[in-house]
Amino acid sequence: MGRRYAYLFPGQGSQYVGMGHDLYENYPAARNAFAQADDVLGIRLSRMCFEGPSGVLDDTVNTQPAILATSVAALRVLEVLGLEPPDYVAGHSMGEFSSLVAAGVLSFEEGLRLVRERGALMKDAGLRRPGGMAAILGLERPSVEDVCVEACEETGAYVGVANDNCPGQIVLSGAKPALRYAMEIARTRGAKRAIPLAVSIAAHSPLMEDAAVAFAERLAATPLEEPTVPIVMNALAQPVRAPELIRDALAQQLTSPVRWTESMSWMVAQGVDVCVEIGPKDVLTNLLRRIDRSTERMTTSDAVARYGAAAAPSG
Repeated sequence: MGRRYAYLFPGQGSQYVGMGHDLYENYPAARNAFAQADDVLGIRLSRMCFEGPSGVLDDTVNTQPAILATSVAALRVLEVLGLEPPDYVAGHSMGEFSSLVAAGVLSFEEGLRLVRERGALMKDAGLRRPGGMAAILGLERPSVEDVCVEACEETGAYVGVANDNCPGQIVLSGAKPALRYAMEIARTRGAKRAIPLAVSIAAHSPLMEDAAVAFAERLAATPLEEPTVPIVMNALAQPVRAPELIRDALAQQLTSPVRWTESMSWMVAQGVDVCVEIGPKDVLTNLLRRIDRSTERMTTSDAVARYGAAAAPSG
């Protein structure tokens, strides 16, 4: 039996000024992807990725299509270089849309339009129902869930698990009073760190309900194809193939936790032994190290170096 591959696509938090520029400079496939993104959205998204400024790139309305464009540019380069096709794909939060493009569910063009609208809806929901997010390090999920229950009871506001990223790294999301209370309790319960994140919205929480409803309407009008490979989706931590179920999971994702630890563990249990992170940075590669150290991990840079060397002419 041959090796089994998973492609992993990062979400918000992976962006940085300069992302994708090396690929753009060295590979026509990447240049074409960025040019396509610029044309579809009618903005200089490529310049935003390469030159910033960071304040503009970090606006969620721009961040989401910028990461999608960078991830698809990397995917197209790796496909040209001969990276083995995946047995599964998955994306973390917004990265799920990159996985949909990779699996043929969405065109790149439609994916760009969807994530830009998703970012606008999330930003608007955050203005109407402000909140925040925080990383809790060093406590396992059951303990963190107990903390959230207590914080909700004490403050009368919502806070809950937004991302189960890996053992010992849980992200909370919710109203600021409940979030602050939960961070204080977590520290007293043995958390190594409780770190507020530099975001102004409570993603993956009920505070995004308005965005989820509006986005579900947008998804209902979006044609989706059956995926060419199974997509392990955040809200379910299991593969989904039927377009209607994909729509439901994408809308549900805005208000429900990203079950990343469970998703990765499920793929490993199916025999996946190589995971390639396609997109900026190495966030998911580092999380996987905490979830299953036996799985081979490659970032985009690793894969470009390996497959580019193999594809280079000799002599």
